[in-house]
Amino acid sequence: MQPISTGLIGYGTAGAFFHAPLIAAADGLHLSAIGSRRADEIRRDFPEAVAYEDPRDLLADPSIDLVVIATPNETHAPLARAALEAGKHVVVDKPFTLNAAEAEALIGLADQVGRKLSVFQNRRWDNDFLTVRRLVDDGRLGEVVYFEAHFDRFRPEIKQGWRETEAPGSGLLYDLGAHLIDQALVLFGMPHAITADVTRQRAAAKADDYFHLVLDYGHRRAVLHASVLVRDPGPRYLVHGDGGSFVKYGIDGQEAALREGRRPGGEGWGSDDPLLFGRFTDVDGTATVIDTLPGRYTAFYDGVAAAIRENTAMPVEAHSARDVIRVIEAAQISARERRSVSL
Repeated sequence: MQPISTGLIGYGTAGAFFHAPLIAAADGLHLSAIGSRRADEIRRDFPEAVAYEDPRDLLADPSIDLVVIATPNETHAPLARAALEAGKHVVVDKPFTLNAAEAEALIGLADQVGRKLSVFQNRRWDNDFLTVRRLVDDGRLGEVVYFEAHFDRFRPEIKQGWRETEAPGSGLLYDLGAHLIDQALVLFGMPHAITADVTRQRAAAKADDYFHLVLDYGHRRAVLHASVLVRDPGPRYLVHGDGGSFVKYGIDGQEAALREGRRPGGEGWGSDDPLLFGRFTDVDGTATVIDTLPGRYTAFYDGVAAAIRENTAMPVEAHSARDVIRVIEAAQISARERRSVSL
């Protein structure tokens, strides 16, 4: 069967290190074109792909069936709209849009033109999250009453790039928050309310670089936290239920591998260091080491190809990505007004 011709718009960090290699590795996709001014880098990395300096030329290419948007956050909605109007299936890098109204409009347009629309929430396929999800789904933890997830880094210096500016959609909440919120929604659905603390901690910061979110699920709490001033991080996940507790340190290594130039599918891809395997403690106090499931970012684009071919659901449905934006918007209100916000 002929692979689905795919065009990528954007060849910065997200496009070059994440989307391009994962598209190239996907079963059923072909990276046919890349829209970016970095033509020399494109020819070096993917000499068979057509390099378009203007994304409008890529959208006008009748051979392209799927368009992937990996550009600054404020451009997601207009580019996705243009791609759908051009008759393309669309994948948008997270966060989906800047606000829920934009997301709703794109979902409606995709339905109207009969094209698939998805959002790249790759950290659903982190090895540590896959392990947590299995434990929750299997009921081994019993009724989960407390979930805590951290995405901490140590970056005291301000990095160059739009994510650290005052541009719309910049800052840590839209960046890492979109990942952590998506994971919580996958596990537990939409919360009843959110209480958020979002701020700037580095003196020269122009965008938020710290957040602490408490998602209210009635008797359950989900705490999502990220900071760029954590030199010695604690657990990545803490999960407590009436059947026991799970604690996991470390972070999935697929991002680091991609940044190093490694390609998906190699030996040991997505595996975890056994020294970082999580620990489950049951109601009797017996502790058991839990082998971390392999991470598999390739599952996203394999699923995209299958959904387009078979007219089935995308691996990340657009309405779930819209709900992430709803939570981000509520978190911004909560932090600004110093109150809990109902969802």
